[in-house]
Amino acid sequence: MTQSLFPPQYLEDVFTEPDASPDTAAHLGPLAPLIGVWEGVAGVDTHPQADGPETEKYVERWTFEPTDPQTNGPQLLYGLRYHQHVHKPAEVETFHDQVGYLLWEPATERVVMTLAIPRAQVAMAGGLAAADARVFTLRAEVGDAAFGIVTGPFLDAAFHTTSWEITFRILDDGFAYLQTTMLEVHGQPEPFAHTDANRLTRVCDVPPNPLAGGPSVP
Repeated sequence: MTQSLFPPQYLEDVFTEPDASPDTAAHLGPLAPLIGVWEGVAGVDTHPQADGPETEKYVERWTFEPTDPQTNGPQLLYGLRYHQHVHKPAEVETFHDQVGYLLWEPATERVVMTLAIPRAQVAMAGGLAAADARVFTLRAEVGDAAFGIVTGPFLDAAFHTTSWEITFRILDDGFAYLQTTMLEVHGQPEPFAHTDANRLTRVCDVPPNPLAGGPSVP
């Protein structure tokens, strides 16, 4: 991470931690509306195949749970632990599974999203957003020292990911997202934009973070 991504005064004392609120939900900035369990039944996925692009529908469930505030010396982060599970309509087999954290840093007005999927791939994306933002975009690029992408050997050779971007849009009755994964597919001459989009509605709440009185989650 380069110094331009954080306040220079952070380096004046890298050990002293700031005061943090025990109530994560009240300090999540643009992430606060995402707390809860969400379902979407109108997902659209367009991905590459040998004979050209294929578009499929999907349904999914996202869970966003507040975590206790985290510090890295002077840096203070409030966040959500999340799990995304996707399957095709009327099927039980997992189509996509993803876990990670969505983090809000009030001092820099930056959102960070970590993600891991069981295809041997991890990434960390970042983007700026005001505390009251209703739309924000996060991006990761291969080779970026701060917001990058790491892929296992075969997947990297066959479907090399060069960038990943997701835009969240907070709605009055839910949230929507659009994500684009740029791929270099083995044997195909042009980069491919693998896209996913869906609109979700809240189906239930989740407990507050442990410091705010919620149960600990293993």
